[in-house]
Amino acid sequence: MPDPTSTTGTGVSEREKRVIDDDGATLFREPEADSREVPATGTPVDEQDAVFDIRDLSVFYGDFRAVRNVDLVLRRHEITAFIGPSGCGKTTVLRCLNRMNDLVPSARVEGQILHHGVDLYDDEVDAVEVRRRIGMVFQKPNPFPKSIYDNIAYGPRLAGAAKADLDDIVEKSLRQAALWDEVKDRLGKSAMGLSGGQQQRLCIARAVAVEPEVVLMDEPCSALDPIATSRIEDLMQEIKDEYTIVIVTHNMQQAARVSDRTAFFITEVSEAAQGQGGDQRTGLLVEFDQTETIFSNPADKRTENYITGRFG
Repeated sequence: MPDPTSTTGTGVSEREKRVIDDDGATLFREPEADSREVPATGTPVDEQDAVFDIRDLSVFYGDFRAVRNVDLVLRRHEITAFIGPSGCGKTTVLRCLNRMNDLVPSARVEGQILHHGVDLYDDEVDAVEVRRRIGMVFQKPNPFPKSIYDNIAYGPRLAGAAKADLDDIVEKSLRQAALWDEVKDRLGKSAMGLSGGQQQRLCIARAVAVEPEVVLMDEPCSALDPIATSRIEDLMQEIKDEYTIVIVTHNMQQAARVSDRTAFFITEVSEAAQGQGGDQRTGLLVEFDQTETIFSNPADKRTENYITGRFG
């Protein structure tokens, strides 16, 4: 069995070969400068700033369409919040951004998700490499049953980092997650002994240890107390200069505090199929704009009704 960390003549590991074109260049190359309009906002977008360009995205689980016709452009070094009622497709869209839905046998994606101009669902793109470049932090902290040190070093080891570099990687990652000062004297202790807020920051440190470009966060503060939540929010602001962040949240105040742009989703019920006993609910993107605009002057009445608590 070939060593997944061994390199080819292009200096690329076996695991990465499928994202390399015939000229030896990564498929994740920068696109030529261009611009287009995003239907949700009508705002021209410089494609050099576009990390994700989502075009007419629909996601199916078997015959059920969970979300339909999503058009979004997510920009470099910004925090984008996905908000909306339960079941509207926020997490489904988020999981599409690093192909986590590939792990669901019945899931099917239609449309395009371009990452720096490369379709993430192209047959030549390796999903493992996608997930290295686009990290994810889940709703419930999920540290490995290992030491604090080994939690952070796990990803870099798999990626072939030199043993001599691991100490520096662990320290840098924990500092980025504002956790170093709290754990530096017990790196050999089990990560399971940390508090919930510390465990979530550890998971953020673990995600950034492999130097992704994007960090996805699926309701990262929903199980945390207000103090721990505040630390995570401060952390997001501190690291967005190095990473692009996309967060799913049910907390309107959190979205208003931390995000630069906000996408509002709703659940649409098919009138033609109402009362027929099937699952007729489909997620739909209503509006996407700067967060200040979404919360102070939304373009759609449905957004205003949700923000003000009239439904949801």
